[in-house]
Amino acid sequence: MNKRVLTCVILSMTLHAAAQEGTPPAASDLPAPVKMTTQEDHQRMMSLLNITSLRPGRNGMNPQAENYANYDESKANPFPALPDPLVLKHGDRVTTADLWWQKRRPEIVEDFDREVYGRVPDKMPKVTWQVVSTTPGTNGDIPIVTKELTGHVDNSAYPWITVDIKLTLSTPARATGPVPVIMQYGFGSFGGLGARRGGRTGTRPAPAWQQETLARGWGYASIVTSSIQGDNGAGLTQGIIGLVNRGQPRKVDDWGVLRAWAWGASRALDYFEADPAVDAARVGLEGHSRWGKATLLAMAYDPRLAIAYVSSSGHAGAKLHRRDWGEIVENVAGSGEYHWMAGNYLKYAGPLTWGDLPVDSHELIAMCAPRPVFISSGAQNGDGWVDAKGMFMAAAAAGPVYKLLGKKALGTTEFPPIETPLMDGDIAFRQHAGGHTDGPNWPTFLTFAERYFKGTGK
Repeated sequence: MNKRVLTCVILSMTLHAAAQEGTPPAASDLPAPVKMTTQEDHQRMMSLLNITSLRPGRNGMNPQAENYANYDESKANPFPALPDPLVLKHGDRVTTADLWWQKRRPEIVEDFDREVYGRVPDKMPKVTWQVVSTTPGTNGDIPIVTKELTGHVDNSAYPWITVDIKLTLSTPARATGPVPVIMQYGFGSFGGLGARRGGRTGTRPAPAWQQETLARGWGYASIVTSSIQGDNGAGLTQGIIGLVNRGQPRKVDDWGVLRAWAWGASRALDYFEADPAVDAARVGLEGHSRWGKATLLAMAYDPRLAIAYVSSSGHAGAKLHRRDWGEIVENVAGSGEYHWMAGNYLKYAGPLTWGDLPVDSHELIAMCAPRPVFISSGAQNGDGWVDAKGMFMAAAAAGPVYKLLGKKALGTTEFPPIETPLMDGDIAFRQHAGGHTDGPNWPTFLTFAERYFKGTGK
């Protein structure tokens, strides 16, 4: 361990001990946030875990590479036995809904918190929402009202770091009451959602899904993930993670970026519950790729979310961690993506194997039960990295929990032909013929959501 990394570890331990005593130092005495490169922080985490090296990840670009990604189904399941979501750790079977909620689900949550995605701190700072602007406009030919909002996170305990969550909400101007809202993870600053505002066109054409949402009488929203937490290892002492850690590096079971983004979506829900234009009981969340991962986490951890569209989430999302197809554990544990996860996740790319994980993604989907989830992917040519079949297998394996809670499962364990929607259950799946995009499956998802959101006024 180099001197700089050792200093950061000692300082982090000292401040943690002070916090445990209940008397944090005065603001004027607080040190500035620790500055580390991604590589330094990754190495620091390996040192905390006593790991000297990690197995290399897969190369998804060069078919001639020795570690080229596997796309051979006969080699894709080296650990075929999945943890049973309906068997308690001491071996008893879960046969009632009460046992699921009181015993088994908390066991699964604990394993995900400790080993995979990390723990959200028990005491989180308050978020105060401010409406920055309210603007009438149109999207297509539908009049809308767009609110641009800032959620200021209380940083009085550590003024070095400011976190202001950016959220944009558009609702039909002619709605006669609160409407359902589909919120999407996104990037950038305010505006740019494509609506015509005050006679001026936004910076990008309006996505078709927004107009399809408005046609149903619903609203839509966009939350900017970079305003919650940066998507890199060097930024872990900034953003909401850095704020609650007072600028110090993470412990091995601290939350990663995916949990931080999920936390941010929950804070947007807090605002929706206070806005009379929104039916907060009917809010859905959508995310694509890394945002698809965060969407599944948010749905699993916040029971207020009504429905989720999880698009091409791949590894660390809906794909089984035990699958050897496209991206694998070692890729996510590497310096380019480890910041998404708890530090403990690195163990499964070093001294331990994927089969040693106490949980897998089918149990994350099961945590969403009994609420509806739509799992989506593109074709192998263009979206093979995310492993459509591995996500389908996880969706199917979550079925017993949905059934236990009186809901319908996926309905089959046979991987369907491409562009075949499986929509009869409360877990839905469709693989579209396009590449790494969420666009082609939006109409299918909105049809699925309409089943649960029907009866709203336009």
